[in-house]
Amino acid sequence: MLSEFSLIDRYFAQRARTNTRRAALGIGDDCALLAPAAGEVLAISTDMLVEGRHFFPDIDPHALGHKALAVNLSDLAAMGAAPLGFTLAFALPRPTEDWLAAFSAGMFELADRFDCELIGGDTTAGPLNLCLTVFGSVRQDVALRRDAAQPGDDIWVSGTPGDARAGLGVLRGEWQVSEADATQFRRALEYPEPRVALGLALRGVARAALDISDGLAGDLRHILERSNLAAAIDVDALPVSPALARLPREVQLQCALAGGDDYELCFTAAPAQREAVEAAAQQAGVRVTRIGKITALTSPGAAPAIAWHDAAGTPLNLTLQGFDHFHAD
Repeated sequence: MLSEFSLIDRYFAQRARTNTRRAALGIGDDCALLAPAAGEVLAISTDMLVEGRHFFPDIDPHALGHKALAVNLSDLAAMGAAPLGFTLAFALPRPTEDWLAAFSAGMFELADRFDCELIGGDTTAGPLNLCLTVFGSVRQDVALRRDAAQPGDDIWVSGTPGDARAGLGVLRGEWQVSEADATQFRRALEYPEPRVALGLALRGVARAALDISDGLAGDLRHILERSNLAAAIDVDALPVSPALARLPREVQLQCALAGGDDYELCFTAAPAQREAVEAAAQQAGVRVTRIGKITALTSPGAAPAIAWHDAAGTPLNLTLQGFDHFHAD
């Protein structure tokens, strides 16, 4: 059976040492040494994935390796930060070589695509639990922060949110879809695409941004709370994939607005920046859609809220809530 150190060396450290370019010192010491480019600051984020909470026990380990890093890279994308490196700490019930080979392959394939190198970590025995910390670099004056929205800003979203939640519904047997649609939904759930290129292209164009990890309805409220503003959203403007459009409208809205796990970007920008936003999206090769506006609070001291309406402007009474890790079904 593999020991802790032979496991680390065979599946992670050997690969990491051959790819160390950005860290002044990578794996092999008590700490890694990492510095951003001159004039930039470090952007740092940590995400934990727990078996049974964030993924099913029978998930393909290659997909799990991809997703574990993708959700962290998505946080860098939301800040407009360029990836530098990451650490990996995980508990594993038993060191199965086939599982480790597939998991590390999925993770390093994505890491290589975004030039993000493994610079350290830890492992131990226990229930399957993954914790990654990612490091990026960005100029402080162009970082996309949640507290930077302004009244009158357009609200944009990338991609077609909702497919990941539809994939979860398929796995749970909540609805029946064609085999082709099921494959698309499951890929959206297990292989999310971090919008790093879009985040970089939006620097100096967008004002506030975040990634949609817990559902658009819940995550947009984080921007509103930090910026002390409100929002009006046209639900008919929401982009949905052809596969999601084949499900009932109420299912579409639940998936697209409250589903989570999409890792698309939601961001705000001044109306004068519409052409620049479209150019940034074209440069990144990502679809973006304008779905609403940032508004002022209805009165001093009012709570930030989202007003939902249809394309004709008719108010809609939608009860939507983002994913909560301590109150999930």
